[in-house]
Order: sequence, then C-alpha cells, then structure tokens
Amino acid sequence: MALKVLFIGGTGQISYPCVERAVAQGHDVSVFNRGLRGDPLPAGVTSIVGELGSAAYADLARANYDVVAQFIAFTPDQIARDIEIFSGHCGQYIFISSASVYEKPARHYVITEETPAINPYWPYSQAKIACEALLKKADNLAWTIVRPSHTVRTGLPIMMGDSDVMARRMLDGEPTIVAGDGHTPWTLTRSVDFAVPFVGLFGKQKALQDIFHITNDHAHIWDDIQKAIGRLLGVEARIVHVPTDTLVKYNPEWIGPLTGDKAWTALFDNSKVKSVAGDFTCADSLDDILAEPIMHLKQRFAKGRPPKGEFDALIDRICAEQSALG
Repeated sequence: MALKVLFIGGTGQISYPCVERAVAQGHDVSVFNRGLRGDPLPAGVTSIVGELGSAAYADLARANYDVVAQFIAFTPDQIARDIEIFSGHCGQYIFISSASVYEKPARHYVITEETPAINPYWPYSQAKIACEALLKKADNLAWTIVRPSHTVRTGLPIMMGDSDVMARRMLDGEPTIVAGDGHTPWTLTRSVDFAVPFVGLFGKQKALQDIFHITNDHAHIWDDIQKAIGRLLGVEARIVHVPTDTLVKYNPEWIGPLTGDKAWTALFDNSKVKSVAGDFTCADSLDDILAEPIMHLKQRFAKGRPPKGEFDALIDRICAEQSALG
C-alpha cells in the first residue's frame, strides 16, 4: 500500500538511499530540509524547503503524513518540539537514533535491542538516549526508534578524525592510526542495504512503540578495514597501533568516538527487525562495502585534496612517539 511519507533530512549519508527506496516502493514521498544538497532528489519527490523550528516546519503537521522519518534531530528539545507538532498528526513517527547508545563494553559480545542504552563517554550518544526517553513518554504519538550503526555511503570508515585526510595520508605513504591492536570486530553497513528494512518498517503495526537496530550481520576487524581502503586506493596502508587511552590523552575529544564507540566490539543480532520488516541481506565483502565511498572519495580528490593542517601534525606526532616505544 502506498503511504504518504515525509523525510526530515533526506539527503544525508543514510537518508538519501532511504528516500530512493521509498520512491521505488511506490510511496508518496516529501522531503523537508534547507534545500542544500549535492545529489538531486529522485523523480517524483516533493521538496519542502525550510528551517527546523520555523513556522513552515510546524505547518507540516497539517498534511497528516502516514510516516514521518526524522533523520536530523539530535537533542531532546528538538524531539520535544516534534512531539508537540506531530502528536495526533501522523500515523508513525520514526526517530533515527544510534547504535552508539548501547553500553560500553556490552555485557554480551552480540548486541540486541535489550542491551542497555548507557554510554557515559559520548555526549552525542547521551543526547540520543535522552531523545529516546522523551519519545517513550509521548502519549499521542505512534513512534518507532531505529538505531543505525556505522553506515557508509560517501565517507570512508575510520576510527577518528577526517576520513579524507586519512585517505590522503595513505596515498602519500604517511602512517595512519588504528586504536588498540586492530583486531576489534566492527560492523559496517552500506546505506543502500540499511534502506531496505528501514522502509520495510513503514506502516507496520508491530513497529509502533518499539526499538530496532538495523545493521549488517557480519563484521570486519579494523586492521582489515584500513588495509582494504589502502588496497582500493592502490597503496599499502601504514598502520600504527596506539592504545585507546593513549589517544584520548592526546585529544580528549576522541573519548566519544573511541571509548564511547569504535574501540569496542560491535556485533549485532538483527532478528528483531527482520521479524517485522522482513529478511534482508547486506554486502559482506569489504570491496563491496567500500566501493561507493571510494568512488566518492576519488570524485572529491579530482577537485582537490584536503590541505595539511593541525590534524596531520598531531597524527605525525602520535605515530612518531608511539613508534619510538618499539
């Protein structure tokens, strides 16, 4: 059945393929954002340009969408605003949270939706947890919470910093950093694969007032991920392993993405979302997972590479001091 769907966002790393999938499934799709986009929207999509919190945004409730997919809410005040606007005015409100909300380290190496949402290390995750808590208290809003993990489309997967800078360093034969010993399993999911079950949750009664993560069923260790990036760029990655605690001492801002996320094993059980949205498969090989990010990187680099700066100086310093330890 065709549904009237509103994407708030709709042009980002994860949301753009979801818009494409929703259109391909025959839904009547509208996208609300600031109108600043690189990729053109698929044919048939209605573009609504505006700012979050504006009068135009509040007017969206009048359309009474079957599904509202919120991709760009990151704080409790934004969710409180959405609850006020959309309560009683949409069939299903889907909030994009994050799999980084799960406790670190998880008490079991395979994460399910029952794994506690406790992350004391990363403000980003803490804000998402607070957003989820507000939704759970909403009285007149049929909500669904979706937690993506590391989902790739245009950017390469690295552990911290700017992925384009790390790729440029690889191409220039300079060392790059992996936290820990490089053997931590990490789950990567292509956005186009995420989109299939995500759209599959639209209009599903069993999806209401419930939480689902959507990820690949398979993982790769961080060393293999970085080596594959180098190989696909035509070079050999020069990896320097640095303990996570040491990296955080160099840059305290890394405690979030490292101690609060990528330094820990991330393996997921997707049986819950499959039971509601239907079975789905994801690209398994790193060559397939990285193909689109590599393509986008080459397109960006054809226009110019990122210049060297303070981040390079810090990486050079860390690598030199760590290598000196033997």
